[in-house]
Amino acid sequence: MTTVQAEKIARRKLSLLQLAQELGNVSKACRIVGYSRQQFYEIRRNFQLHGADGLLDRLPGAKGPHPNRVAAPVEEAILAHALKHPTHGAQRVADELMLRGIQVSSGGVRGVWMRNDLQTRHHRLLRLEETVRKRKIKLSDEQIQALERFDPEYRERHIEVNATGELVAVDTFFAGTLKGVGKVYIQTVLDCFSRFVWARLYTSKMPVTAVQVLNNHALPFFEKHRVKVRTILSDNGREYCGRPDKHPYELFLQLEEIEHRTTKVGRPQSNGFIERFHRTLLEEHLRIKGRTTWYEALDEMQKDLDGYLETYNTRRPHRGRGMEGRTPYEVFKAGIPRKRRARKPATGKEVKTAA
Repeated sequence: MTTVQAEKIARRKLSLLQLAQELGNVSKACRIVGYSRQQFYEIRRNFQLHGADGLLDRLPGAKGPHPNRVAAPVEEAILAHALKHPTHGAQRVADELMLRGIQVSSGGVRGVWMRNDLQTRHHRLLRLEETVRKRKIKLSDEQIQALERFDPEYRERHIEVNATGELVAVDTFFAGTLKGVGKVYIQTVLDCFSRFVWARLYTSKMPVTAVQVLNNHALPFFEKHRVKVRTILSDNGREYCGRPDKHPYELFLQLEEIEHRTTKVGRPQSNGFIERFHRTLLEEHLRIKGRTTWYEALDEMQKDLDGYLETYNTRRPHRGRGMEGRTPYEVFKAGIPRKRRARKPATGKEVKTAA
């Protein structure tokens, strides 16, 4: 029952008491208003004991807070996080607070949101706008980004991967145009099992740049952890595909004994892991840095990108399929295949032969 409905019923009860007093006849007043005599005497008793509050209907149930409700400091931390990061979901909030030493479940976060009318992302964004109107605060880059662009969640396409290095996705992403430099492209390499990412900035999308980021950055990292890359998944771009006997990228994969698979034409969702990362990169890094930093050289952009990737790979909790809030580097190490030790053949007794 809403507050408006409760107030309407309370006014009707008060009208019943006033009408009975004016007519001097309880039965006639009850017939006009639509209450029974028993209800009339109960309404009058509540009004005499509690005043106007006695006319409000009270739902049955426990009074006061639930015994399992989160503590007040935890609730304050949840509300503060919702104000600073209004687009984070309940599980993401619980993961972030756990990293700060605050133990709370996603259900506890939702309970706090419901008590404060913040169930949906839209309500939390409205609260941010109302807070900004009431007091002057300096908005963070993430808050500005959330207010400027509010879209539904991108649906990930699931690719079955069972171990680190089993499937590595590559793609070229157009980052924008840098004055004095020209078009800027990002060559991205992503391990589909752990979501661990390598990315480099270039001014062109050529086979040589695609080979460079794989040879100089991604493969050495796999070799350092003694992991063999088995399959590369790419789209049908010219930097990745061509004649197997002449194309530089195809020749490089043959030299490294890596299988090359391509996505279906016109279906980028078949390479959904790296497409989803590019959206995250755009929202959490590129759009923010584009509003706050004036770049004059490609090296400056690469330095900031390296800093973001360090955070993404080693400190940012990931809620993707199978990640369970762990960082990509944690999943990368956990997914390294363990080599079975070869059993030594049983040795029999040596037999000496006479000369």
